[in-house]
Amino acid sequence: MTIIELMLVVAIIGVLAALALPRYQSYQERIKQTQAVQDITILQTLIQDFRLNSGAYPDSLADVGNAGRLDPWGRAYVYQELASLPGKGKARKDRKLNPLNSDFDLYSLGKDGDSKTQLTNKLSLDDIVRANDGAFVGLAANYTQ
Repeated sequence: MTIIELMLVVAIIGVLAALALPRYQSYQERIKQTQAVQDITILQTLIQDFRLNSGAYPDSLADVGNAGRLDPWGRAYVYQELASLPGKGKARKDRKLNPLNSDFDLYSLGKDGDSKTQLTNKLSLDDIVRANDGAFVGLAANYTQ
């Protein structure tokens, strides 16, 4: 009887662990997304302060003292100044191919570390993006415009 009881307890623990692990991993991912949103919000404030003080947007995040800042997945944040570029070729775009921002793009490549210019591309859905000139900062999959 003892071995059967022990096997039953081990099986129950295994089932509970199998149920709990995906929820814990999902929780950890939401924490990383929240941290990336906070980081982007801080970085956009630094970039806007730089523009107010110097009259132009910085060339890189190094100009605002954040050259080595990494997102929660261990990759550098992507910054692209758009205001002085001709056309909108390098700008991130929504599902209608309209640029997300008119001043600068700032985003994290997300969990998969890959991204495409168009936000609705499968590789871009996990990105944490800044859109509408800073009115939206969040998960690309949640951006509805």
